[in-house]
Amino acid sequence: MKRLGGWDAVLLYSENPNSHQHTVKAGVIDASASNGSFNYHSFRRALEARLHLLDPLRYQLIDIPLGLHHPMWLENCDVDLDYHARRYFVRSPGDRNALDEAIGDIASTPLARDRPLWEFYFIEGLTNDRYAIVGKMHHAVADGLASANLLARALDPDIAPEDEGRAYSGDQYPSRGKLVRQAMADHVGQIMDLPGLLRDTGAGIQRVRRNRRTVPGLARRFAPPPTFINHPVGPRRRFASAIVTLTEMKETSKKLGITINDLVLAIGAGALRALQLRYDDRADAPLLCGVPVSTDLSPDRISGNALGLMVISLPVDVEDVLERVRLTAVATEIGKQNNALLGRELMSRWSNYLPPAVGTAAFSWLGRGGFRNRLVNVSISNVPGPRVGGRIVGAPMSELLSVGTLTFGVGLNITVWSYVDHVTFNVLEDAATVNDPHEVTDAMVAEFAAIRHAAGLSSQLSEPSSALV
Repeated sequence: MKRLGGWDAVLLYSENPNSHQHTVKAGVIDASASNGSFNYHSFRRALEARLHLLDPLRYQLIDIPLGLHHPMWLENCDVDLDYHARRYFVRSPGDRNALDEAIGDIASTPLARDRPLWEFYFIEGLTNDRYAIVGKMHHAVADGLASANLLARALDPDIAPEDEGRAYSGDQYPSRGKLVRQAMADHVGQIMDLPGLLRDTGAGIQRVRRNRRTVPGLARRFAPPPTFINHPVGPRRRFASAIVTLTEMKETSKKLGITINDLVLAIGAGALRALQLRYDDRADAPLLCGVPVSTDLSPDRISGNALGLMVISLPVDVEDVLERVRLTAVATEIGKQNNALLGRELMSRWSNYLPPAVGTAAFSWLGRGGFRNRLVNVSISNVPGPRVGGRIVGAPMSELLSVGTLTFGVGLNITVWSYVDHVTFNVLEDAATVNDPHEVTDAMVAEFAAIRHAAGLSSQLSEPSSALV
């Protein structure tokens, strides 16, 4: 057994009927050369053969009596693949929009707490001998980077045949007394750590204050303006995706002298400006954007949440494309500096002290729309995925889609993932934010083209040859 980390537990407590806390990933499989050998049954056999290597898929949640501490993971439980591995047929004609619709449908239902917190869907009916594997996993199990590492292990072509199909023994369910004793022991450790955390917090706040920078045009903290994005979030989810080449993303960032992450946020700023002008009839104030940042970059980490949060000003009120890019890069630099000065792991460390009952009650109230989000308007994340293409049952995975969760009062999540030679713009919304989520991805593609044009590059974007159309 092992205790859920603070962030893991927070993501568990924050789930309610309107706020599902699972992430979704979808791999598009090109089975055109498989001669019929790639199908649901071969996929399921491959999953079963590697299950012993994919530890988080065997985790079972254990609540602590009387809510005395965060829950624990039983690390080796029995897995019923009849339940967890499911078939799903998309509507005709089986194009990208049909896959997006299926992902939104899958994302709209919460995961059952009495089983391991994941489901895989084998998507059939796509065009050109394509299939998709859609994985839904609770965010409490793994963050974006851990999920990427887990995916790389699942697809690793170098795993020897003798390492597949090994049996594992399920762990015995612990007694009530053992759970209580372990909770008390862990509380003692937390009490001993508290003085150091208080010292580090005070020192971090002082460092940020001494380094405070005032830049004209940037948003004020804790004062996000009202927008069409910000409203009580409903339970339904809709998904959209678009794909561009990694080569053109790298070329653009190099020409502008910014990072890929800066470019992603600048694309988001321009796209949100266009959408605000459409839905709010104005874009007259910068937005506050929540950007998750990883505090543990180990390639071996396949579970847990090692996260911090940067709050970045998005200059949606700026009309000039290159000025928006410049201000976004400045805001990102300030956010990185403040995050480092405060302490990258400080928020994660404090989350360990959230009482389960308090966390559950507070997030339940927030989920009912009783509180306006005073921290961010929107969430945008950029996660580097595998650089080497994977295979499932010998068939290559040609494309990778991924999206995170919606938080209270924020009806839109933008997740950007790179995979091999391409980048996908992935959007999740609650069916009450925009008329069609593809409006967001279309706006992002248009903004990327506009940035390239302003930088003196071709605005005619290439489409990866592997893209599902």
